[in-house]
Amino acid sequence: MDAYTFKKNLLAELYKPYTNLANCPVNTTGCTQLVFGEGTPNAKIMFIGEAPGKDEDELGRPFVGRSGKLLTSCLEALGIPRADVFITNVVKCRPPDNRKPLPSEVAFYKPILLHEIKIIRPRVICTLGASALEALTAQPFSMTKIRGRSLLFDTITLIPTLHPAYVLRNPAAEKDFKHDLAKVVHTAYDT
Repeated sequence: MDAYTFKKNLLAELYKPYTNLANCPVNTTGCTQLVFGEGTPNAKIMFIGEAPGKDEDELGRPFVGRSGKLLTSCLEALGIPRADVFITNVVKCRPPDNRKPLPSEVAFYKPILLHEIKIIRPRVICTLGASALEALTAQPFSMTKIRGRSLLFDTITLIPTLHPAYVLRNPAAEKDFKHDLAKVVHTAYDT
């Protein structure tokens, strides 16, 4: 069995016990399904967001709404097809009214995220927004001060950047977002 198939099977086994929405600790009002990671299990880059939104909940895929379209178009402009990365969220269920996940919800889903990282073993993790970075590292950060910097998560390069939804609301931030994504791609493919 090749590495791709092996990792794909490991991800399927990881997700299997969590597919029942009734086991989700999030108030599932307005949530129809859990949304797990998507992309190649051999990805050099892993993107981590906070939680699914309305579009993601409806389609069962991460980052498919306006934010996902922005991320995808920026990656494609850098020569990276969406299919070549792995995209996931810390919390796998849409919180009511798209609120920030509660600490108890992050705690429930964080082991799944850590297993995703262990299976994928990317060269670079890019967190999208402060909430994803804080959930992953269990430390508070100011995104304006930390974005674009190379950090370390275990032995993996971690580069935080702005959430695409923030960029959509603040078009002046697009330049920084694109700069950070270029650094992510350069770090993943040129080292």
